[in-house]
Amino acid sequence: MIDDVTRTILHYSLHFLAPVLFAYLFWRKNWRLASLLMIGTMVIDVDHLLATPIFDPNRCSIGFHPLHTIWAGIVYLIIWFIPSWKFKAIAAGCLFHLLTDSIDCYLGGVI
Repeated sequence: MIDDVTRTILHYSLHFLAPVLFAYLFWRKNWRLASLLMIGTMVIDVDHLLATPIFDPNRCSIGFHPLHTIWAGIVYLIIWFIPSWKFKAIAAGCLFHLLTDSIDCYLGGVI
């Protein structure tokens, strides 16, 4: 589909640059903290440490790692409904993380 370098650049741009844009668009007054909260949701990748090998470019993390499952996505969606912009930023970051990883799987031809 696309070469590995472009895929990697797109993947990490979505993980690290898109949250800044979203934070600025949706939480302009607190965009810096919202950006950090959304980027901080990268911590859900800690579940990659449970896999062997830890990183496999031919493995789709969606549905494989515990924090990348539909059940985790439902929890992230529930967090969205907590009446606090900070929790909404965290939920948006987690959900966007899943979307980004799904896009990566698609572009890598894994799904």
